[in-house]
Amino acid sequence: MSLMSRIWLRMRRSALDLSGDTRGIAAVEFAMVVPLMLVLFFGTVEFSSGIAVDRKVTLMARTLSDLTSQNVSVTSTQLNNIFNASTSIMTPYPASEVNARIVELYVDANLSVKQIWSATSGAAPPSGTVTIPAALKVADTYLIYSEVSYNYKPAIGYVMTKTGINLTDFTYTRPRQSQCVFNPPPSSSSTGCPKS
Repeated sequence: MSLMSRIWLRMRRSALDLSGDTRGIAAVEFAMVVPLMLVLFFGTVEFSSGIAVDRKVTLMARTLSDLTSQNVSVTSTQLNNIFNASTSIMTPYPASEVNARIVELYVDANLSVKQIWSATSGAAPPSGTVTIPAALKVADTYLIYSEVSYNYKPAIGYVMTKTGINLTDFTYTRPRQSQCVFNPPPSSSSTGCPKS
């Protein structure tokens, strides 16, 4: 037998042996599946944390307006305490990303909305005019509006962006103890709630 035919015969046997060899299939499948599994795992962790933070932002907005509406009047110290109490809702997430504001609104006889007072908290609190739904526009009434924004930054940043996602929520509450919430507290000569 010639050298070429022996080489050819060995190559054919090696090819047949290789086609029947399944020892490395699991390693190849694992290498193909691992990236997809990592994306699914880290994506689930990051999105579920984001949903938890979004829920806390909603709860904080409701708490701000609820605590404020339970007072007849609030001082700046009381408002700071309300902001601090509400910010603790964000635990275990960092409170440094919380920005919030509380605004008292007055709806006049023409259903125009006027801002009476506002208080803010955080490095970059929300700003701008507040619009209220038509269903809440009742003449000669007051509303406490609260708004919270939070820049959610995922701990891992594998699937979601590391710069963060801005989560916001707001709510309206009517004063509960009186027609309006005074800020600062009224003097003894006060004749009623402010209208502008």
